[in-house]
Amino acid sequence: MSPAVFSHGDLRLYLLSLLAESPQHGYGIIQALTDRTGGTYTPSAGTIYPRLAKLEEEGLVTKTVDGRTTIYAITDAGRAELASREGDLAGIESGLADSVRLIANEVRQSVQDAMKSLRADLAAAEQGERSTAKSRPRAASDDARVTSREELHRADALINAFRAQVRTDLRTHVAKGGTLPASVVTELEHALDAASHAVTAGLSRL
Repeated sequence: MSPAVFSHGDLRLYLLSLLAESPQHGYGIIQALTDRTGGTYTPSAGTIYPRLAKLEEEGLVTKTVDGRTTIYAITDAGRAELASREGDLAGIESGLADSVRLIANEVRQSVQDAMKSLRADLAAAEQGERSTAKSRPRAASDDARVTSREELHRADALINAFRAQVRTDLRTHVAKGGTLPASVVTELEHALDAASHAVTAGLSRL
């Protein structure tokens, strides 16, 4: 999620809502924003601290220095402004929830597409192997074990290629600010289990 998800003044209001729940230090605020947006938005210190300083200037926030830690807390004036903009805050939270759901759906679709592609590649490889086996004459030197080892190497290559592709897609998505909900990982786990069972079933028919 891009920082643009917070239009002018929205981040300021959201910071007040976080501090209304409990006093926080700067890193705690950044972590809270990351958690509340499902990992889709992690602001930098350069984004958060100037806004906290501005809120302090306006008398909406106070800060207390405890050693090397600075704790920020909302003031009565800050709570009053938060209460007066309750509707705006609800709209911000609704927008964040919609964005998280949208990204989760995109990741889920990506996983499904990757699984479909893998199944198609496996099916095409199997068909190609069958065609090759039918067209080539049987030779006395054909060794089933050698053939099996060759196919094992090919299976390893397919599995590694799939792993690399999905891992790259997931890491790239998260690096760009996307979220990776547990439901998507669970769906990936189920899809991999299904693929494993299909391979086991196929081997048992031989």
